[in-house]
Amino acid sequence: MKVLIGDSNQLILEGFRRALEGNADIEIVGTADSGPYLMTLAERRRPELVALDIDLRDLTGDSCLDLLAERYPDMKLVVLASSSSPDLIQSALSRGARAFIVKSVNPRDIPSALRQAYEQTVYHAYGFRQSPEDALREAGLTGREITMLKALARGLSNEAIGRELWISQPTVKFHLRNLYRKLGVGNRLSAATYAHRHGLADRAAASAAA
Repeated sequence: MKVLIGDSNQLILEGFRRALEGNADIEIVGTADSGPYLMTLAERRRPELVALDIDLRDLTGDSCLDLLAERYPDMKLVVLASSSSPDLIQSALSRGARAFIVKSVNPRDIPSALRQAYEQTVYHAYGFRQSPEDALREAGLTGREITMLKALARGLSNEAIGRELWISQPTVKFHLRNLYRKLGVGNRLSAATYAHRHGLADRAAASAAA
């Protein structure tokens, strides 16, 4: 199986390469860190399977996933993504992807995932487990508001939050007001309780310790 990998993150590219090394039935015919280069390699190398980040786009801004599905209908496409949002998974599979691999998946599962995508017509999502952050994003919270909620879960004051995020006190208060409104809570204690109840506090502590 000839595989082409496309992702703008060099660490992801290297991780995939290492995960596939030593598999006699898998040959990496190229790696690309940009959409235009991916499309060039797809034309030149004619891989049998392309694993690509869902956000990769070509010079005109078109999705590489859509372009590959249109130009090379016989190529098997596997989407890589950081988010495990059900809507994102459904979108990728409906646009021609044979499999959806969350980047947090165990690397040992990657060769098997690619083989199944190549050999079968069954669509799969690998490494899917909706995180508390994904659920909050679906509820309308921004990345900044999720960061604020994690800070509240850690017991930080407004002043400490401002120092940690390099933002002013009025900006902290602005984000917290929006956060309370979206969660349907009235104060920081209720927001912190919400974070603990939904498993966000453990992730906040882990991030702080890293």
